[in-house]
Amino acid sequence: MKKRIVITGIGAVTPLGNDIDTTWENMKKGVSGIATATRIDTEKVDVKLAGEVKDFAPEEFMDRKESRRMGRFSQLAVAASKMAIQDADIHMGVNAEPERVGVWIGSGIGGLGEFEEQHRKFLDKGQRRVNPFTIPMFIPDMAAGRVSIELGAKGINNCSVTACASGANSIGDAFRELQKGGVDIIVAGGTEASITEMSVAAFSNMTALSTNPDAREACRPFDKNRDGFVIAEGAGILILEELEHALARQAKIYGEIIGYGATGDAYHITSPTPDGEGAQRAMKLAMDDADISTEEVDYINAHGTSTPLNDLYETKAIKEVFKEHAYRLAISSTKSMTGHMLGAAGAVEAIVSLLAIKEGIIPPTINYETPDEELDLDYVPNVARKKDVHVVLSNSLGFGGHNATLIFKKFS
Repeated sequence: MKKRIVITGIGAVTPLGNDIDTTWENMKKGVSGIATATRIDTEKVDVKLAGEVKDFAPEEFMDRKESRRMGRFSQLAVAASKMAIQDADIHMGVNAEPERVGVWIGSGIGGLGEFEEQHRKFLDKGQRRVNPFTIPMFIPDMAAGRVSIELGAKGINNCSVTACASGANSIGDAFRELQKGGVDIIVAGGTEASITEMSVAAFSNMTALSTNPDAREACRPFDKNRDGFVIAEGAGILILEELEHALARQAKIYGEIIGYGATGDAYHITSPTPDGEGAQRAMKLAMDDADISTEEVDYINAHGTSTPLNDLYETKAIKEVFKEHAYRLAISSTKSMTGHMLGAAGAVEAIVSLLAIKEGIIPPTINYETPDEELDLDYVPNVARKKDVHVVLSNSLGFGGHNATLIFKKFS
């Protein structure tokens, strides 16, 4: 019999707020966290907007000296992890054994900004001016490493790097590890801080980013006039815990993770398979793993990037998997408010899925104005919706053909 895994703590730093309460309240109101980018010189690139984390002070969560030796993506992960651990009321050596607490935090790109800065120093001033902490500041696994050190978590320490599916894959992989019984708790999620001139230029030349300068229109998932995603940063962390361990310490429970599906497209480095064939299989695998029928799913938190191909193929995949029930599902893309946090997106969206279950509120897809004839499902346009939600499916799809689906259920 499979071990049951529940979520007992959550933490996040996003363009909508530097904690989960602020983020969720803004999400329910349909507030956008997208604005003119300040972390790059917008005169150098075609793109003017980003979903930036605002007024983040790392010294509020960690030693100031140590924070300067971390990449921004690691700082965000440490902050979100400490909030999640506090939310879960976990105290190492008191109600949790350090050797049985793991960390599994993904990042799609890692510390690209730190690499760019040190590369400029190398070119301008030579080897001696390169920061000796450069490597641990930018390698993607270091967010998990830093969180492990900060929390004193001595169990499995891992990182799933699967582009925009990194956060979701990290949660799913942690779920599998907990089911095996090697640890009792895993601090799991994703983090990203890649709003840099190089990444914006590269994504822009790939024609992946919206060039619309109007923050009220640039990110419009499933809208006919969508023209690309808006790059964003942030971190989302969940405390995954084996049920019996959680009950023994009388933990509060947000919900249960019951299914995980992961597939590869084997098709193209950036484009999803036509009709979302890989995403179809990921959703089916997750539902098989959860042992539920399509009719039991109430809400889908879609990958919904606001790119022409993703939104079309994800919609087609949902229709193929859910058949007639697809038209009864509520579907929304919270990237319309946060922008695309890349490796952190799936983790923050997993938290959103749990809060939708907990509060019975489905966040909207904002900036939705013009329906697309081929995209005819219920995308919860512009206004949040009250609905009794028992089961949520969350999709994350990444460059390289990575597809990850997580399923969460109301705990009973």
